[in-house]
Parts: sequence; structure tokens; C-alpha cells
Amino acid sequence: MARRAGAETYPARLRKSVHRARVALRKSGVDYFRGDGAEWIALAGLLLTVPAITCATLVNPVWFSPAALGLPIVAGGLLLRPASLLGVYATAALALIVESLGLGPYEDGPARVTPGIVLVVAACGFFGLVLAQFRARVGVPWRRGSTMLFDLRERIRVQSALPRLPQGWHREMALRPAGGQSFSGDFVVAARTNGGRSLEAVLTDVSGKGMDAGSRALLLSGAFGGLLGSLPPHGFLPAANGYLLRQDWEEGFATSIHLVLDLESGDYELFSAGHPPALQLHSGSGQWEEKAAEGPLLGVYDGAQFDAVKGSLAPGDVLMLFTDGLVEASDRDIAEGIDRLTGEADRYVTTGFEGAAWHLIEACAKDVNDDRALLLLSRTA
Repeated sequence: MARRAGAETYPARLRKSVHRARVALRKSGVDYFRGDGAEWIALAGLLLTVPAITCATLVNPVWFSPAALGLPIVAGGLLLRPASLLGVYATAALALIVESLGLGPYEDGPARVTPGIVLVVAACGFFGLVLAQFRARVGVPWRRGSTMLFDLRERIRVQSALPRLPQGWHREMALRPAGGQSFSGDFVVAARTNGGRSLEAVLTDVSGKGMDAGSRALLLSGAFGGLLGSLPPHGFLPAANGYLLRQDWEEGFATSIHLVLDLESGDYELFSAGHPPALQLHSGSGQWEEKAAEGPLLGVYDGAQFDAVKGSLAPGDVLMLFTDGLVEASDRDIAEGIDRLTGEADRYVTTGFEGAAWHLIEACAKDVNDDRALLLLSRTA
């Protein structure tokens, strides 16, 4: 009872009210910068900022220059629509007139409203209006643009997640975009099919890199994810090839490798569309074997045929699928890159391949200006 009485005191209620107000203010700020908030909040804030700057300039023009009116104008160009921005411009123009009258003619001394300051503020207004009109034409608020890019990156990451495998199997995927960017033209789609008995995984390398390749990779990963498991294994790459051809992109080709793995027996089939070969480590001999299937690039011509190569993973075997950025560079050919990759992978034979995918990319292609991806599957002994 005493605790309840203490909680109902005036200071306690005041603290609760302040906490609720702070949470509501923070939530409204987050919603606004996500693009979900009302525009009047920014408009009201900027309209209040202009007279505040004007008063500070009249009181101390040395520290608060009349050119500071360009700040709310630039902020308005980033946050407001063109119609609302005109209200800020009108308020700033009125503020310049008030400052000019309050400070006196610019010939009387420094810290006055000079023609140069007027030109600077007008230039800020012009570029702010251009930005606002561009955003209005695109239909995406500035504060929403970064969120959309973040969502794009996360969708690619989520779609590249590998399904859980039964006991006795280990899988991991590592991807590193070119130039330290967040978007990559390499992606993986994978699913458990045939009642969970089989694993189907497709590693694709879209032509180009950066944002252009990342946007096409997002579109293709969604389409490939819908095709995977809906078609027989031999029909996946022909359907993907037809999809790319229908897009009619100027730079629309891609390489891809399709793995169909029986999780009970370890038998697998590989279908390739101009992709680098897979590598299999045979635990009995300790030797790496290239598994190269035949097939042309995706999106080049219709009616392409893709022939499978078969193999089997025994306990202790490892299978690696990778993109060309990991093994190919301007100063070396793909054969030399594969030798380097297998040499680095040999270090994990005795300790196990858990966590090896990322370290192999770091060791073999750390500073390569290309997208790099590595899919690693191992069958535990």
C-alpha cells in the first residue's frame, strides 16, 4: 500500500507524463524520418526557425550572419514539397527585409545585409526548389530514400539466407560486395524441396556491380526464388534464361550455378550457365576436384541447353560454389585463382570448415574490386 501511494504522488505522475511525452516525441521523429510523418511538422519547425535566426542576427550580427537564412531554406529543399517550400521562401524574404531595415545600409559597416548575401540566399533557394521538384517527380521523400535503400539491402540479405539442414550437414554463405558497398550483384536463393529430402541452391552473378547490379539482383532473386522448387531441376535454368530475355536489359546477362543435393544419400547434380566450376574436396584422398557443367550465359539467346554434371558427397567431403570475383582478377587467370582458393581451403581440412567461407574470401580476394560470394557445404564425418 505504501509503494502504491508513493507511485501516485505528484512527482511520480510528473515523471510518467514526461516519459510518455519523450517516447511519443521520439516515435514521431522516427516515423517522420521513415517517411510516415506529417509534413506540417517540418514546415512549422522551419517557419519558427526563420524568425529565431532573424532575432539572433539583429541582436548580434557578428556571430549570426544574415546569410544564416540559407540554412532553413536548404533544409526545406530536402524535407518539403515545392508548394510548402514557397512558404518558407516568403518568410525568409520577409526576414531579409526586416534585417536590412534593422541593421541599416550595408555601406555603414560590416555585418549588414549586402547584395552578396541576398544572392547567396537566393541561390540556396533555387537549388532547394530544384531538389524539391525532383523528389516530387520521383514520388519519394528525401527522408524515405535512405530507408528504401536499407530495405533493399535487407531484402537481398534475407532472400540469400540458407535453409536449415539436417544433422550431419554444415552450410554457410559469405558475400562481399565490390568497393565496400552494401549492394551486390551476387546472390543465392535456396530451398528444401522434395519433401525436405533435397536441397536446391542457386548462386548467381549478375553483370555489373554496385547499385545497378544490386537492383537487378533483387528482382532476379525474387523471380528465381519463385521458380526454385516449382520446376523440375532440369527446367530451372531454361526458365531463368527466358525470364532474363523478357526483361530486355541493355546489360542483362548473368551467370548461375544450380545445385540439387540429396541430403540422405549425398548425391547431387550441378547445372551451370556460364558459371565457374564448383570444387569438391574428397576426404579420402584429400584432393580437390573441379565439377564443371556445360551451359551458356543466362539472357544471351533463347533455347539454350544446360547439361548436368553429377557427383556425390561422402562423409567428410566439402563442396564449394563461388563467383568469378573470388578467383579471377586482372593480374591472374581463373586457374591460378582456383589453385589459390584450394590452397587456402586446405588449412581447414583438419580443423573443420565452420566459419571458413568469410575467411576464404578475405584470404583470396580481399582487395578485389568485384562482387565476391562463396557457398560452402560440408558433410560431417
